Amino acid sequence: MTDHEAAPTHPDRRLSTKEAAELLGVKPETVYAYVSRGQLSSRREPGGRGSTFDAKEVAALARRNRREPSGSSNIGGELSVRTRITLIDKDRYYFRGVDATELAARHSYEEIAEWLWTGRLRPGITFTAPDTSVAIARRAVDALPEHSGPTDRLRVATIAAATADPLRFDLSQDAVLGTARTLIPTLVAALPPLRRDHRDEGPLARRLWGRLTGRAPDAASLRVLDTALGLLIDHDLAASTLAVRVAASARAHAYAAVSAGLGVLEGPLHGAASGLAHRLLLDVLDQGSAAPVVADELRSGHRIPGLGHRLYPGEDPRARALFALLKEVPDAAPALAAAHDVVATTARHTPLHANVDLALAVLTVASGMPASAGETVFAVARTAGWIAHVLEEYEERPLRMRPSGRYVGARPPQPLPR
Repeated sequence: MTDHEAAPTHPDRRLSTKEAAELLGVKPETVYAYVSRGQLSSRREPGGRGSTFDAKEVAALARRNRREPSGSSNIGGELSVRTRITLIDKDRYYFRGVDATELAARHSYEEIAEWLWTGRLRPGITFTAPDTSVAIARRAVDALPEHSGPTDRLRVATIAAATADPLRFDLSQDAVLGTARTLIPTLVAALPPLRRDHRDEGPLARRLWGRLTGRAPDAASLRVLDTALGLLIDHDLAASTLAVRVAASARAHAYAAVSAGLGVLEGPLHGAASGLAHRLLLDVLDQGSAAPVVADELRSGHRIPGLGHRLYPGEDPRARALFALLKEVPDAAPALAAAHDVVATTARHTPLHANVDLALAVLTVASGMPASAGETVFAVARTAGWIAHVLEEYEERPLRMRPSGRYVGARPPQPLPR
């Protein structure tokens, strides 16, 4: 009998939670998750202590899961994983079926995070970090070399915070949600503040602002930052998110899964892309025109940063939302004009639209932030999405993220090397 297969049951009998879990190859908590999602129905028998389940219904769900043994399929040569978190469709994207740009326009980052995690909005919620976790994370980050990048700091802060949490191996939903609500503000608090009068209070966007620039925040800029955090929370199975789900599939705790995501995020084609766009805009502002800057990039064989997205034939909806808000930001007009100049100049040769990295670069340039600030925003924002995927993956069968290698090396037997 293979793993997670149970002996046949009589189709008319009722199963206990334990029996249903064994047949499905999941934890008992996941059985109740199936009930909450409408995939199973439960019933309490008179005088019984727990819920019971229809054997035929459980068997049918087990068969469906076996037909998709990893919860995924290879369509067009690409990995496809079932998820209820984000849908990208026709130049728009949705969080749990709700337009993500509308959510970000009306709700704070913390509220959107709660929506992704639980399917419920909690108006006015703010995340706070335990003093112990913050102190340990700050000590670890302060010990890093001065040239360390933002993702280095966040990864070290994550690991340090994990050491302060003796309950990190509790993978129940409530425990992971508790971790998420304290880990994200801990990561922000672990970053060195750039203003002497900075105070860690209020919404997360305000607390993060003081770690990105020494300038005093204005309401319009804070709104752009908070909206950017909300828009960037999740974007389906990006490379870093897939790494997080692989870690969660192996039942790594939430801190370890987030650390896996941060490791992938650091690549120039992912979280660090906004830094390249930031430098591009500075060059355009210095030259006074996008034409020579774009020409130099193309002459060097580089792609123009901040343009195009493989999932959006048209303009990235995240960029569109941020550009609209950036018009209200004091001092953003020069950087905004430079971005539009880059798009218009490049469009003469190829029809590429602005993506979120270019919009984020306008904010970082206009606010006097370093080029790495966009990477910090991206990483902090995406941590909430990673937690949503961790929670979802913990409901699936363990170790399902196990593709088979297609061996193309020398055929055995080969002689022993000399």
